[in-house]
Amino acid sequence: MKRLSEREIIEIMNKKKKHFLSEDVEIFRLGNQQCAVCVDTLVESTDIPKGSKLEDVSRKSIISSLSDFAAKGIIPKFCIASLTLPSSTSKKQLQELSKGFTSACREFKIELLGGDTNQGTEISIHVVLFGSAKNYMKRKGARIGDIICTTGPFGYTAAALEIILKKKKTTKSFSTKSKNLFFKPKPRLEFGHKSINHITSSMDSSDGLSSCLNEMSQQSKKKFLITKIPTNKDVIEFSRKNKTNLKKLVFDGGEEFELVFTVRPKNLRSIHTLAKKFKISIFEIGHVSKGNGVFFDDGNESFKIKDNGWQHFR
Repeated sequence: MKRLSEREIIEIMNKKKKHFLSEDVEIFRLGNQQCAVCVDTLVESTDIPKGSKLEDVSRKSIISSLSDFAAKGIIPKFCIASLTLPSSTSKKQLQELSKGFTSACREFKIELLGGDTNQGTEISIHVVLFGSAKNYMKRKGARIGDIICTTGPFGYTAAALEIILKKKKTTKSFSTKSKNLFFKPKPRLEFGHKSINHITSSMDSSDGLSSCLNEMSQQSKKKFLITKIPTNKDVIEFSRKNKTNLKKLVFDGGEEFELVFTVRPKNLRSIHTLAKKFKISIFEIGHVSKGNGVFFDDGNESFKIKDNGWQHFR
């Protein structure tokens, strides 16, 4: 029997929808109100490295959905959380999980309405966010001549996993920086919301930059040409010292929760102004052209960027 991929499962579940396009946030009407909803699942065996603080885990479960809203330019207002726990879970562990939920909701001004609890073999958290969507951005919409940008550098979270799981050597400052970005990500919620009229297409990068770029290219039916690797010198140095593949760290790592977006050249100044206001570093990494697929060419080397980001069942 053929083993199904995540993409195939999604297509089967949505086969009756006409003109289905994959999106992490669904838009629907409730009376005269246009609403947005998204759900994200965090599972212990695939999403929680050993040694993680449960407070960080529960906070990150909400951040995952918040980042999807950020990519749409929508501010969420309400949250529902479903929690599956092993019977061995202690009161202290539950208090840590609760603290993470509470702090995230307070930080981003979300009202936690309630949820559900269940017993299982491992921790599993399902978070549903709701908001009002008068206007929003899509994954498709990139136009020829658009500039491809990210809201930050890539490679730190993949490096963090290399340090945690494979005991890779590095400086204390780089280890702390990478782990903080992995365990305590910051969604680009306000930036996404304020940039909504300047951006032509947008997507959250948590499954990996290569996955994100390929999905946006496919939906927009355009070629994405990347001319600059969006990373910093300390990531390059970490890669060199540990003899790890820099391109894999940057393009395939995932867990960054940055926004990848396209913008008309005339709107770049406005984007940089907004980014400065929210203390965000914009990386201009390429441009959109006629054709299809995602390619890298910086004048020295060229290659096709394949979708090698995170996929369940891969």
